[in-house]
Amino acid sequence: MSTPDKNQPHIVDLASLPGVPCPCGTARRAFADVAEFPGTIHLTEITTDAETHYHKTLTETYFILECKYDAQMELDGQLTPLKPGMCIMIPPGVRHRAIGEMKILNIVFPKFDPADEFVD
Repeated sequence: MSTPDKNQPHIVDLASLPGVPCPCGTARRAFADVAEFPGTIHLTEITTDAETHYHKTLTETYFILECKYDAQMELDGQLTPLKPGMCIMIPPGVRHRAIGEMKILNIVFPKFDPADEFVD
């Protein structure tokens, strides 16, 4: 869990955080409560095709930790095959979804806000 003193490091075991549903699957979100950190970090597990969505202000960066051989990312209608170790920066306004099973680290700036998640 995060340490409350802002002059100290903040340590979180992402795997121990409760998962919350999101258009991508299940996310475990860290550092939303750390005022001096300008973003959030999410460990997200995708087990089915995600819903196409976009953000008006958030920039997401997906780092692919694990994925099945057929995993892909759809970005504004274009498909990109994925493999572990790839990193994708998704600026605001880009409609996106993950396709296939994968585990990603999602780094979000500014802090994640569920009100900034839009599905067409």
